[in-house]
Amino acid sequence: MTNNLDTLATALYAATDDLLKQRPDLAPRRPAVGISSQLTDAELVTLAMMQAMLGFTSEARWLRYARAHLRHLFPYLPQQPGYNKRLRKAAELLRRITRILATSTSVWSDDVWIVDSTPVECGRSRETVKRSDLAGWAEYGYCASHSRFFWGLRLHLICTLQGLPIAFALTGAKADERETLLDLLAAEPHLLAARPAQTVIGDMNYFGRTFEHELAQQGIQLLRPTRKGEQQRPGGSLFKPLRQVIESVNETFKGHLNLEQHRGRTPRGVITRVLQRILALTAVIWHNDATGQDTLRSLTRYDH
Repeated sequence: MTNNLDTLATALYAATDDLLKQRPDLAPRRPAVGISSQLTDAELVTLAMMQAMLGFTSEARWLRYARAHLRHLFPYLPQQPGYNKRLRKAAELLRRITRILATSTSVWSDDVWIVDSTPVECGRSRETVKRSDLAGWAEYGYCASHSRFFWGLRLHLICTLQGLPIAFALTGAKADERETLLDLLAAEPHLLAARPAQTVIGDMNYFGRTFEHELAQQGIQLLRPTRKGEQQRPGGSLFKPLRQVIESVNETFKGHLNLEQHRGRTPRGVITRVLQRILALTAVIWHNDATGQDTLRSLTRYDH
């Protein structure tokens, strides 16, 4: 492990530990009487982030690596079943810590957002599709970037130009991107309360007179490519270089954080594994921002 990742892990642990002391309600509920866990919640959050950062999709392999190389950070490490159980119960904690880290950065208040969705494949064989616990949520959809159909979900992301996740949702593969964006904004109205003139950059899927009217009513200006048969839209010359940012974020999730190899088999399992990756990306941007480094610097500088 590099010193960069060691420093990031220490900073995340300290920040999470301080938050949990101030806000014990953030932690998963436990019985008032029982055996205290030897792995603290702050350690669990840090361990989950490092697993995503170092590209371990197998929890058993990850814990073997951690026992061999990370004892200086984690004196106690649970067995795989215990780690799996703790991690699934901590999904809401991961989400809340991610948001708190994001809101403490200087780029949280940026007035330009980028929105997109990326496939989260959950199975390829017909037998998997038939027997999976994800059936009914996961479904067949089309991935334009790879020109193929897939069975699974879609991760919808709203990010800043620095790649900081603002809001996200996991939906079925066929979910309408426009409806999902409107649902994300409706679920968290405070996101726009302090942003009276927000710009959102999307691709050609974010179109429609009614859709754009609903965004405009919320003070949002939509910037997207001109579709065939339309008059040239304003800001077209700015679209390509700005659009590359979200493509870079998607590639980070797929290439570096192994989103497509998440190996989740249940709804809670998939959600937790996706949250680990969003936490990892947010933690890197948060740490770079706090230490005065470029927030867009690659995650590869934290590689082992």
